[in-house]
Amino acid sequence: MKTHEMQADLYCIQCREETPHVIQYINEEISTITCRQCSRAVDIDIDIMNELYDEVYQRITTKPARMSKESREDLSHFFFSLPSRVISKPYRLFRDANDTQKAIRRYRK
Repeated sequence: MKTHEMQADLYCIQCREETPHVIQYINEEISTITCRQCSRAVDIDIDIMNELYDEVYQRITTKPARMSKESREDLSHFFFSLPSRVISKPYRLFRDANDTQKAIRRYRK
C-alpha cells in the first residue's frame, strides 16, 4: 500500500483565504487534507481493507503479463536477474507488508 503527500494552495474555510495545504494519499485516493496555517484537517473516509484487497488482486492478476512483457523485452537480462529476484523476494514481501501495516495503523488512528 502506497502513501504519499502533496502540497497545494487551497482555499481554507476557517482562514478565509488561500493557504498551503498538505494532501495525503493512500493508493491514489485522498485520505486527508490539512491546512498548514490553522491545522484544520478534513478526513475522507476510505475503506482501507477494500483498498488493500484491490491492490493485492491487481498485483496478482497482472503478474503473468508483466513477467511475459519483461521476458520479451530482454530475455537474457530476465534470466540473469531471476535468481537474485527469487532470493530477495522474501525481504521485499516483508518490507511491503510492514509499509502496508504502517499505512493501515496511521489511517485507523
